[in-house]
Amino acid sequence: MLNFFNIILNSISFFFNNLASSSNIILADASEPWQLGFQDPATSVMSEIINFHYDLMAFIIVICVFVCWVLYSCIALFKEDLNKTNTRQEEFRAYSQGISHHTNLEIAWTLAPAVILLFIAVPSFALLYNMESLTEPSLTVKVTGNQWYWQYEYNGSKDLDGADYAIDGQKFDSYMTPSDDLEEGQLRLLEVDNRLQLPINTHVQMVITSSDVLHCWAVPSLGVKVDACPGRLNQTTVFIQRPGTFYGQCSEICGQNHGFMPIVVEGLSMKDFLAERHMSFLLAKLDDDPDFVDSL
Repeated sequence: MLNFFNIILNSISFFFNNLASSSNIILADASEPWQLGFQDPATSVMSEIINFHYDLMAFIIVICVFVCWVLYSCIALFKEDLNKTNTRQEEFRAYSQGISHHTNLEIAWTLAPAVILLFIAVPSFALLYNMESLTEPSLTVKVTGNQWYWQYEYNGSKDLDGADYAIDGQKFDSYMTPSDDLEEGQLRLLEVDNRLQLPINTHVQMVITSSDVLHCWAVPSLGVKVDACPGRLNQTTVFIQRPGTFYGQCSEICGQNHGFMPIVVEGLSMKDFLAERHMSFLLAKLDDDPDFVDSL
């Protein structure tokens, strides 16, 4: 039955993916009003999370239908009025015979939940392993939570076409853009002044910490939700599979401005990412030394 549901869900997903590609529909990488489902995945981990959710829904639907049927049967066949009806009294007695002590039934309702949990546990353990596994990164980004903004620092870059000198050590703060400063198309309470830019199809290590109180760096489309704890380093690996702009927020209550700590991650091709980093490097050099261009 699980394979049957997977085939149906994969077919639906394939249909809507083709529809999106043919109609140029923009993928949902930010929260929407009255949203009930997930944002569109941009990593394999998030895709696995969504598939696991659909698998669980198949179990939940079957269990809910069975439990509702049992409740209805109990209410309809064991109500007080039925006991007082002479025409159906014998039928009631025959139906309820052996219900109070039925060994086979007790064994069944003990083993059935255990078997269901085993079916759920196997894919969940595989998913947890994939979420926690760390791959040798080509880039490391340190994320520091502050009240109430994020600070990013690029480090540990390698195999990036010799651009290590222009990437390592770059540090910047990311504040929420006030509503009065928003440009057309930007999202209120989700836009920032400095976005975190990451290359796609590249393993990126995120090292996350905090300088004051507990924060949480969470980006739904990337399948990332990691606590930022003072005095502790938590880490995860991100492998973005498509370009886009992915929105998130701090998901740990961290004070009065907790709701004003948005996260914006830009997934860029390696060429665009290196161009942006070189540009930032040159601008930083010009700020420090206005005569830097003359020395080139």
